[in-house]
Amino acid sequence: MDLILRGANLPDGRSGIDIGIRDGVIAHLGPALENSATEEIDAHGRLVSAPFVDAHFHMDATLSLGLPRMNISGTLLEGIALWGELKPTLTVDALIERAMAYCDMAVAQGIGAIRSHVDVCDDRLLAVDALLEVRKRVAPYLDLQLVAFPQDGLLRSPNAKENLLRALDRGVDVVGGIPHFERTDADGAESIRWLCELAAERGLMVDMHCDETDDPMSRHIQTLAAQTMRTGLQGRVTGSHLTSMHSMDNYFVSKLIPLIAESQVHAIANPLINITLQGRHDTYPKRRGMTRVPELMAAGVNVAFGHDCVMDPWYAMGSADMLDVAHMGLHVAQMTSRDGTRACFDAVTSNAARVMGLDDHGIEVGKRADMVLLQAADTVEAIRLKAARLAVIRDGKVIASAPERVVALDLPGRPTALRFERPSGS
Repeated sequence: MDLILRGANLPDGRSGIDIGIRDGVIAHLGPALENSATEEIDAHGRLVSAPFVDAHFHMDATLSLGLPRMNISGTLLEGIALWGELKPTLTVDALIERAMAYCDMAVAQGIGAIRSHVDVCDDRLLAVDALLEVRKRVAPYLDLQLVAFPQDGLLRSPNAKENLLRALDRGVDVVGGIPHFERTDADGAESIRWLCELAAERGLMVDMHCDETDDPMSRHIQTLAAQTMRTGLQGRVTGSHLTSMHSMDNYFVSKLIPLIAESQVHAIANPLINITLQGRHDTYPKRRGMTRVPELMAAGVNVAFGHDCVMDPWYAMGSADMLDVAHMGLHVAQMTSRDGTRACFDAVTSNAARVMGLDDHGIEVGKRADMVLLQAADTVEAIRLKAARLAVIRDGKVIASAPERVVALDLPGRPTALRFERPSGS
């Protein structure tokens, strides 16, 4: 063996597991592995998970906070306007520099894969070229999947169709859209039809910003689900945000959710951003805007969480921490039961990997040896503590690490990796 992790706990509840790695692949998974290895890590009852996966992000805009100015209203629309002001000043070098800095931060936080939307409404396609270069540079340590995203509207922006096709021809992976930002509902529906047919023709996946609004009558997710089935794209389509479902009447949702499940459309909520951008026109009570996560999960829909933004025109916060995303998600969705908390952990790991089609993701024999050693006993404690990433492993090699933290609540009978030594005499 090249590397053995001894005494690990796994997300499915198994404990005392030895993980043996050979040639970058998980070769053994079970108790008391008798082999020796070139390198051994004592997990000591801590959680070893597959890497975190961010299934919804905007890497072309990340770390651009304050350029050219701050978002004063905090609204989605001012953020879009700000991005429009920034686009003419962008350079490939600046885009690459910011994206590479973010990728370094993400890997250190245990992220192994990111799906990033990239704006194709700039005729120069600078962001496309920049992120294609970034994808190539980070490939040894991070899976980066790109979505051709017509930020200003497929039909609303004059050259968006042509630019989207050009982006796909250059190697962008996924077809994107934003139907609720078209001029009319009819145009939104037409954009969904055209984009799904394009994806079916090219054999690509689809990920649309869909109904990112407080308007309960924004119902493009219904059209997206129907077009998914018409074009035979089941399992390859994602509806991102879906915040209008927060405001829809329950009768309509009672028909909508089974349709989403039947079409096998994935759903992505972005807890940090959805609750920040939505409800801005409300006084009190204020809507929080996040889609109906537990109800979708209960119906069998694959639901993932995304970070969406970090220090950009839409969000001034963020640190590439998917446990922060899961922590906010379980609060907003009121998924505070142990099963609900575990489901939120899945939303930033296995569920998000399914969205991206990452078949090699997971702690199983024969899969690529990518994993994170967390300073927590289980997934619930990992979210509660936003646990330190003690070791980030890619292809069987440790590529990032962090020291243990030293302060936490030590509950009787509940193992934790965190300890506080009281001073003598106290």
